Amino acid sequence: MRPFSRRRFLHLGSLTAAAAAVVPVRAQRQQGEAAARPRPKSFAGLSSMKARAKPITADERRARIARARELMHEAALGGIVLTGGTSLDYFSNIRWGLSERFFALVLPATGNPFVVSPAFEEGRAREQLAGSPFGEQVDVRVWQEDENPYERVAQGLRDRGLATGRLGVEETVKFVFSDGIHQAAPALTIASATPVTAGCRMIKSPAEMALMRLGSQVTIRAYEAAYRAMREGMTQADFGQLVSDAHERLGFPGGASVQVGAYSALPHGSRTPQVIRDGTILLIDGGCTVEGYHSDISRTFVLGKPTDKMRKVFEIEQRAQKAALAAARPGVEAQSVDAAARKVIVDAGYGPDYKYFTHRVGHGIGLDEHEWPYLVRGDAMRLKPQMVFSDEPGIYIPGEFGIRLEDDMHITESGAELFTTPSPSLDEPFGHRATD
Repeated sequence: MRPFSRRRFLHLGSLTAAAAAVVPVRAQRQQGEAAARPRPKSFAGLSSMKARAKPITADERRARIARARELMHEAALGGIVLTGGTSLDYFSNIRWGLSERFFALVLPATGNPFVVSPAFEEGRAREQLAGSPFGEQVDVRVWQEDENPYERVAQGLRDRGLATGRLGVEETVKFVFSDGIHQAAPALTIASATPVTAGCRMIKSPAEMALMRLGSQVTIRAYEAAYRAMREGMTQADFGQLVSDAHERLGFPGGASVQVGAYSALPHGSRTPQVIRDGTILLIDGGCTVEGYHSDISRTFVLGKPTDKMRKVFEIEQRAQKAALAAARPGVEAQSVDAAARKVIVDAGYGPDYKYFTHRVGHGIGLDEHEWPYLVRGDAMRLKPQMVFSDEPGIYIPGEFGIRLEDDMHITESGAELFTTPSPSLDEPFGHRATD
């Protein structure tokens, strides 16, 4: 359930060129620190699964671009503009952080794409373009520090016969960038590119689903290893570090937020320091990235013996998660999946409406942790095969505890399937009694 702008997205999104250069060094240092920490017995069976991750190919990206152009024609867009972020990665394999300096890929509905780059970044841009579906010969238009980069966009569009009409701008592009394009090309109408970007990204390919399934499997293994190493007196930071270290040993960057006791009733937690005690409940929420694709999984469990009330709420949660899974199938409205889970929770006495189940039941997942579409009331979009969502009902009782069960599911031709096995109980959250 991690929010769209959680720490990893913020970290990646705010990288400048200088910061990007030190990331490999930082990653190596973190790996060294993880290796130096004492290794719990439950980590003994963990080994890297990295070899199982198959990168997205250039041919698949070319197919994405072809589909994007079909959607541009349907939306009457002459082209779309992508700046640093996941949609740029999705179509081009260029991973570029956002800063105040304008860098963009302009993909026209017809004709060759072009890139606008700071002049001093041209070498880095061309290096990444060499691994893109466009190859090394793509048109790169550079601007010096004292020049207007948006004039490069306007001229590139004019050269392709796009001086007028509608230009789509990806939804995360900064206002200052889209406004700059509008000022440089006032005859163009700036419109949303979401029908194109979301229209492509919400339908996952077999290769994408394989990466996401692997990510979910990695996260469940990391969670279980951390759970089996849990001890009374640990802080939430201690347990979170176990989760991160387990992901690292499995070959992928990952982690989880950890909320203990009454703080588990806050869906996205608290900054208050917390300590694990016998009988306290833990709600963990996190995941990893595999070739840029996210897992997003929540588990709830107890150190020691749960109370009868905790067990009752957990059982309601299980039924709600199953109801959402059963409701999710091609052709149904996205909001009906939320309604199915919410009915179970409200009928069990935890209502009305959003009183205890305070958020939607799910969101799309892919290169972003939260992306189109969303399983929420008011969303009448019809589900299609190969969409991927979280299935995460929650019950949060202020001052007492919260329970959320979250697994990632994909829509099949006839229904929906989870990538992972749901949690069976508070006592045995990973299907067997933990020993160490």
